[in-house]
Amino acid sequence: MFQTYVDSGVVPGLISLTSRGDETRVEVLGRTAYDGPEVQRDSLFRVSSFTKSIVAAATMILVDELRLSMDAPVADLLPELAHPVVLRRPDGPLDDTVPAERPVTARDLLTFRLGLGESDNPALRQREEELDLHTFGPPVPRTALEPDEWMRRLATLPLQYQPGEQWLYSTGSHVLGVLIARVAGQPLEEFLRERIFEPLGMRDTGFTAVDPARLTTAYVGDDVLDPAAGSQWLTPPSFPDASGGLVSTVDDFHAFTRALLHGGLLSPAAVAEMTTDQLTPAQREAASGFLGPDTGWGYGVSVGGGRYGWAGGLGSLWSTTPADGTISILLTQRALWTWPEELFAEASAPAW
Repeated sequence: MFQTYVDSGVVPGLISLTSRGDETRVEVLGRTAYDGPEVQRDSLFRVSSFTKSIVAAATMILVDELRLSMDAPVADLLPELAHPVVLRRPDGPLDDTVPAERPVTARDLLTFRLGLGESDNPALRQREEELDLHTFGPPVPRTALEPDEWMRRLATLPLQYQPGEQWLYSTGSHVLGVLIARVAGQPLEEFLRERIFEPLGMRDTGFTAVDPARLTTAYVGDDVLDPAAGSQWLTPPSFPDASGGLVSTVDDFHAFTRALLHGGLLSPAAVAEMTTDQLTPAQREAASGFLGPDTGWGYGVSVGGGRYGWAGGLGSLWSTTPADGTISILLTQRALWTWPEELFAEASAPAW
């Protein structure tokens, strides 16, 4: 099915994986760039928002270990969020605010109900750009800020909505990255490596490409967004982007999805909570233009139609169907918002 999109040049290459039980099928097609070498099964892709699912699981590890409480204020660990203020009107000026009605919690961050996210308020978006926070759009270029300074600057912004009131993509994941590091007392990538990547054999996953020769080129349409040669992913980031900064391989990410489905990473209760819709009907309706009709949000994953999973904006899709144990993963190098509708429709099917 996907060969026609490679042959016609819609995508330079791709890897698709489908598994159920002990059976796994993988297709490796095309090239790492339009003028590059052939894609290999261990080629490295920028999995962008797949990162959110991994970071949500990392948060639930800390919850399982009673090192983090879902509903306690996060201000003890993130004092920058101790006294948030909220816009009086979501579309109002940034200096017209009221105090937050309650503290921000870890649950707010996981469910994207922090009160900050991809905003339709022009003044708020402009202020984020001025602060070099890089919470909107693709994770290119990176922010130059260190985590503590990033957090300090974020805290100067008013929330657009009261904590818990509205679903907004996806600043909660960025903040979770700082929170995890502070709870664990170690850098985010170090925690992810020790508690997720190494136990699951995810040798190639991280915020820096482990083998530059295997890195693909990222495109927006036909234009290069980030080349393999000279990519920002060839050097460690100052701020590990917990919303969209990871690179990975299809087998590495498959190992993560299998651990969610079959156990070995989180308690069954944590997985069940992570993969259950957490939104109210009103929040789901307000988010439907982003999440899709009849789709809700768990922790780092969308939930609906008997499936959970998510998309990586730079060209990746993933879904798991727990009822029959089907996992589907598609990795490409072309940004999702530039895919033709027919490719998106076929790639969004439960299994290929």
